[in-house]
Amino acid sequence: MKVGFIGLGIMGKPMSKNLLKAGYELVVNDHNKSSMDELAALGAEKAANGAEVARKADVIITMLPNSPHVRDVCLGEGGIAETATDKTVVIDMSSIDPVQSKAIAAELAKKGIDMLDCPVSGGEPKAIDGTLSVMCGGKKETWDKYYDMLKTMAGSVVYVGPIGSGNVAKLANQMIVATNIGILAEALTFAKKAGTDPELVYQAIRGGLAGSTVMDAKAPMMLAGNYKPGFRIDLHIKDMTNVLNAAHAINMPVPLAAHMMEVMQELKNHDEGGCDHDDIVRYYERMTGVSIVKK
Repeated sequence: MKVGFIGLGIMGKPMSKNLLKAGYELVVNDHNKSSMDELAALGAEKAANGAEVARKADVIITMLPNSPHVRDVCLGEGGIAETATDKTVVIDMSSIDPVQSKAIAAELAKKGIDMLDCPVSGGEPKAIDGTLSVMCGGKKETWDKYYDMLKTMAGSVVYVGPIGSGNVAKLANQMIVATNIGILAEALTFAKKAGTDPELVYQAIRGGLAGSTVMDAKAPMMLAGNYKPGFRIDLHIKDMTNVLNAAHAINMPVPLAAHMMEVMQELKNHDEGGCDHDDIVRYYERMTGVSIVKK
């Protein structure tokens, strides 16, 4: 099996390296030539565009910023659909709007090309060590066929349902993460404003029902004033935009998600879009005039 990989960014580059380590032949494409050169030095073959990737690969993974990029790479000029056959499978591992996943898959299906939507969670560290969580939508038999390949990049690969279901699961994840970070920041700021050490409050509650992976990942960063991006506010805004679009397409109100979107827009207006999403605590810092950062 020869694998094509389009999109060698923060996530895609380490994921493609893990495929090479697992012994897969790889054809890569990205607008960043240095990233392609780096993969070529490890044994990958470079391709000029999606059409060339499709000519050379049996299955093609895309890892791109958002829905328009996936549509362009799949269906645009020089894209996958130009040269793919009815034996080609596209596995989109980007985090995009599930409505768009379904639409792109429908266009590819007209040419006999099958598609899975398999977004990931875990960020750059888990992309590097190959322990991402992958949530998959599409035909179950297609997922079965490529499960082992996906597992070379992931600790968990779960089938969720028909095409679009993977991105529904990813957006549900992002809704929960955003809201958890928001209430964590609010609670620790409340503790500080009430005259109680927020770090001791964190230690007191982390083992109880309020404790979570989000709390243990983000509370220490907030308390240290560390906003170095693991997952940037700008990217979370992109995901929350997709949440709102997908929810409104099915006439569902999502008030908590919508509120967190507004909080993140405030951060972006303070030039903090490139910060980690634990930066949400600075929204509360500006609102209350207190900081939980340990001096």
